[in-house]
Amino acid sequence: MDRLQKVLAQAGIASRRAAEKLIAQGRVTVNGKTVLEMGTKADLSTDEIRVDGSRIKGTDRRRYILLYKPAGFVTTLKDPQRRRTVMELVGGVREYVYPVGRLDYDTEGLLLLTNDGDLAARLTHPRHGVDRTYEARVLGLPDEDDLARLRTGIPLDGHRTLPADAKLLNRSPNDREGVVLLTIREGRNRQVRRMLEAVGHPVSSLRRVRIGPLSDKRLRPGDWRELTPAEVTSLTVAAAKADPPKRRVRKPAAPRTPPV
Repeated sequence: MDRLQKVLAQAGIASRRAAEKLIAQGRVTVNGKTVLEMGTKADLSTDEIRVDGSRIKGTDRRRYILLYKPAGFVTTLKDPQRRRTVMELVGGVREYVYPVGRLDYDTEGLLLLTNDGDLAARLTHPRHGVDRTYEARVLGLPDEDDLARLRTGIPLDGHRTLPADAKLLNRSPNDREGVVLLTIREGRNRQVRRMLEAVGHPVSSLRRVRIGPLSDKRLRPGDWRELTPAEVTSLTVAAAKADPPKRRVRKPAAPRTPPV
């Protein structure tokens, strides 16, 4: 038996973090009883597990979808404000998939959807740090000092952002708008926009062009495709490589025998 949030993730219902929210909201039942405790264990082969009244089943086929999210869509399964969600763009997919991470409503670009709960958990956990690259069109032209600040980190909410890669793509110094290629390794709320605003260059448009090793210049807004087996492998390897080194636990030294 495994923890309920792990069971939900392995069944492709949601990532573990999202599954914890489902449990906390009282939307999950096991054998007819609502579960609110995170430590509850269950077995999909013997227990009747339901989410919002629908019984969940294990999935044999893993799906990995790369979607180009247009602006004007939210990256949630349902939206209380009744805005359009990215799930409308993959309506032909029979398996239950969900977005990995988020893109802002007014941000476009690459988004991964899957029913592989373990991989989704690794990609969305802050400590794994799989990099994501954004192309931002900003007001004015950032100079080298601005780019250096982005690279070393910007204080946000009392904590400095991790070192980033920043490059100005403009060729003419007379351009009124700059185009910045920014690679970050964490996912704070509206992080790219806030970083660029902090150096004096608010974002006018933003799109994500890479997720770890994944990119595709051929996809257009609203288009999606399956990942190739090689891409799934490279993404899994990238998530594993991003793990921080584990601390070595030193064993306490054996007490010395006092001299007689």
